Amino acid sequence: MVGKLLPAASPALSHVATSGSHGEDSPYFAGWRAYDDDPYDAVSNPTGVIQMGLAENQVSFDLLEGFLREHPEAAGWGGAAAGSGVASFRDNALFQDYHGLKTFRKAMASFMEKIRGGKARFDPDRIVLTAGATAANELLTFILANPGDVLLIPTPYYPGFDRDLRWRTGVNIVPVHCHSANGFQVTVAALEAAYEEATAAGMRAAGVLLTNPSNPLGTTMERSVLEDVLDFVVRKNIHLISDEIYSGSVFAAPDLVSLAELVVSRPDVAERVHIVYSLSKDLGLPGFRVGVVYSYNDAVVTTARRMSSFTLVSSQTQKTLAAMLSDDAFALEYIRTNRERLRARHDHMVAGLARAGVPCLGGNAGLFVWMDMRRLLQGRGDEATVADELRLWDLMLHEVKLNISPGSSCHCSEPGWFRVCFANMSLDTLDVALARMGSFMDRWNKATTQPKEH
Repeated sequence: MVGKLLPAASPALSHVATSGSHGEDSPYFAGWRAYDDDPYDAVSNPTGVIQMGLAENQVSFDLLEGFLREHPEAAGWGGAAAGSGVASFRDNALFQDYHGLKTFRKAMASFMEKIRGGKARFDPDRIVLTAGATAANELLTFILANPGDVLLIPTPYYPGFDRDLRWRTGVNIVPVHCHSANGFQVTVAALEAAYEEATAAGMRAAGVLLTNPSNPLGTTMERSVLEDVLDFVVRKNIHLISDEIYSGSVFAAPDLVSLAELVVSRPDVAERVHIVYSLSKDLGLPGFRVGVVYSYNDAVVTTARRMSSFTLVSSQTQKTLAAMLSDDAFALEYIRTNRERLRARHDHMVAGLARAGVPCLGGNAGLFVWMDMRRLLQGRGDEATVADELRLWDLMLHEVKLNISPGSSCHCSEPGWFRVCFANMSLDTLDVALARMGSFMDRWNKATTQPKEH
């Protein structure tokens, strides 16, 4: 009698596939899943979760739609004749050089200059296109660091960096701890402490990564701080990445100081400076997946271009956006109007939270506020902990039905801060969210001020 074969064990997967460094067990992503399971809708699900954890810009989408209505040729190809100037299906479908279309790289360089008020210049031949800023940051990490090396990143920082920079590259992150006492501005002392921490652990620091304007703070970095960071990376002989994905979303003073401006006056630092940009935030087009690596280092540009074949932008996307961004009048009007609308939405959000008794860090950029709920964690008489913060986050998510991002997911060292987005929803929905926050704070205030029974 022939015995039955036992089922074979499943073949093993790679270390990357089974690694936990994707970071998706963070409360940041858990909040998204809770929203997906119970999404708010004013008609069909008015008690659902309102998504305030997604930094998406929908306040100026009508301007983009208006441009495409007036210029249907920018997005179409229907039967265009050769030489007509309108892209045909054949033009879009056949192989394109992975360097990216020259017309689009020129349009992108021009747009990046416009949003910086002409204070910096960008060479189209140094622009490397990627499928979004996520791909751009990972690509730079592959180029600048080896597995086991570290990047130094000031806190609080975008939670997605834990996935984007670490998962597939094998590179680690050492947080540069910043504090509310100085508005979370990075200091040389904090940079030195993080560098020494990496060295003591036997890890090589490959570079510093900044986000300017900051996600999640919604603030711009001071020129003197940027100068200090530049001096630091020169002393340590390491790289400096500036993620400037929100550079066109600065809506109030002080204006953005781009690292590109400082390179002009400090050509000695140029080869260690690399800038990341994307159209996902300023133009509100995350679905188009358009990112940029801009480096002043020839070897980095060459290598990034080679590696970009793994993360290309479609020809149709490039041609549509080249037409849009090459229209100087439209681009300038979009930048101006978008900033006005973001400022109005930001001020509406801050005022609504203030009425509820909830302060925010003073912000001038981005699609979110950095909300201060530390006083809600301080009722027990001892020092607040991350566990306290996460209990409050869970309450906000499952009872108040607001998905906000806890500061601990951004590696903030002070429990009680939360990132709250305001541009990914209608004003009516935002008002519902603010009303929920107001009701929650009313209940909390009553519960904490009522005399205890003896």
